Amino acid sequence: MADKQFSFPRFGSAGSGASGRAANWAVIGIFLILAFAAIAAGRDFLMPVTLAVLLFFVFTPLRRLARRRGIPDALTATVVTLGLVVAAALIALGASGPINQAAQNLPTIKVRLEQKFSELRESFEELQQAAQQIEEVQASGGDGKETPTVKVEQVGDSPLTAVMKFTPAIAGQVVFTLFLLFFMLASGDLLYLKIVQSFDSMGEKRSAYLALRQIEDSLGNYLGAITIINAGLGLAIGLAMFAWGLPGAILFGIGAFVLNYIPYLGAITGVAVSGIVALVVMPGIFWPMMVAGTYMMLTSLEGQVITPYFVSRRLQMNTVVVFLAVALWAWLWSVIGMIIAVPVLVVLRVLADYIPGWEKFGNFLAGEEPPAIEDEDEEEAREIVEAGAEAEDEGAARQATAAVVAEEKD
Repeated sequence: MADKQFSFPRFGSAGSGASGRAANWAVIGIFLILAFAAIAAGRDFLMPVTLAVLLFFVFTPLRRLARRRGIPDALTATVVTLGLVVAAALIALGASGPINQAAQNLPTIKVRLEQKFSELRESFEELQQAAQQIEEVQASGGDGKETPTVKVEQVGDSPLTAVMKFTPAIAGQVVFTLFLLFFMLASGDLLYLKIVQSFDSMGEKRSAYLALRQIEDSLGNYLGAITIINAGLGLAIGLAMFAWGLPGAILFGIGAFVLNYIPYLGAITGVAVSGIVALVVMPGIFWPMMVAGTYMMLTSLEGQVITPYFVSRRLQMNTVVVFLAVALWAWLWSVIGMIIAVPVLVVLRVLADYIPGWEKFGNFLAGEEPPAIEDEDEEEAREIVEAGAEAEDEGAARQATAAVVAEEKD
C-alpha cells in the first residue's frame, strides 16, 4: 500500500513524549473547534462551493469521455449545467400543481386536522380529565387563587412570505453553484494539474492523481446508483399513494426521490408527512396508519435490501458514523448539509486509503466488511471484542480480554 500514499507537509513538533502528544491533541482540538465555527459561519459561500466540487467529480468522467470523442470541454460544461437546470425545472413543474392545490386547501386541511386530533383526544378521556385537573391546579397557582392569563398572539410570517423571503438567497446560491461547476468543467484538467503540482516527488504526484481519480469514480458510482434507486423508490411510493387514494401522488413520488438522499431522517419525514395527509383524507386512525406503514415498508425495503445489493460494498459506510454525520451537517448547513453528508464521507473514505496514518480512520468509516488493514490490528481487535462480548460484567470482561492478550504474547 506504500505506492498509494502521499503525505502532507509537516509543521514541526509540539514537544516530545507525553507532553508533546498532549500539546498536539490540544492543537488538534482547537483547530477542529475553529474549523467547525468557520464552516458554520461561511455556509452561504461554502455550501455552493462544496456542491459544485462534488458535482465536478461526478461529471468529470463524462467530460473526459466527451473529450476523447472530440467534444470541447466548454461544450460539455454547457450541456451539463443546462441539463441540471432542465432537470430541476421539470421537477419543479411536476410539483407545482400539487403544491398550489395544497396551499389553496390549507384552511380546510387545518380544520380537518383539528377535528382528527380532537377525536383522538376524546379517545383518551381519562387522561384528558387528569390533564385538565393539573391545568386547574396550575391556573390557581397552587394556593386557590386565580392567576391572570395573558393572551399571546402569534406573530410571524406566513409560509408564502417566508418562502418569498428566502427564495432570492437560494436562487443566488443555485446560480453560483452552476456557474462554478461550468467553469470547473470547462477548465478541463487544470484543477487536477494544480493539485498534483503541489506535491514534490513523482511518487506523491502519482498517488495524488490516483486519489482524485478514485474520488470521482467512487462519487460517480455512489451517486449514480443512489439516484437510480431513489427514482425507483419515488415511482413506487407515488404509485402506492395513488393506490391509497391520497391527493398529490406525484408530489409524494418527487418528495420520496429527494428525501431519500438524506439517510434515516428523509425516510422518517416521508412517513410522517404521508401519515398526516392520510389523517386529513381518510376516516379513523387505522387507514392512515396503514398508509404510513406502506411508506415505511417501501423505504425499509430500499434501505435494507436494494441499496446494499446495488451499492458497492467498498462504498458502504458505518451506520453510526452516517447518522452522526447527517446530524452534524444538518446542524451546520441544514437540509443541504444532510444531503452532502454521505458524499463527503465517501471522499474521506477514499482519502484515508492514500494518506499515511489515516488507515484506521478509513477502517472506522467503513461498513460491516471494511477492507483489511495491513497490520494485525483488525484481527486483534476482533478477538478482544468477541471475548468481551461473552462476559456478563466489567470484571468478567477484564479477565476475558486479559486472557486474549496473554495468548497473543505467548
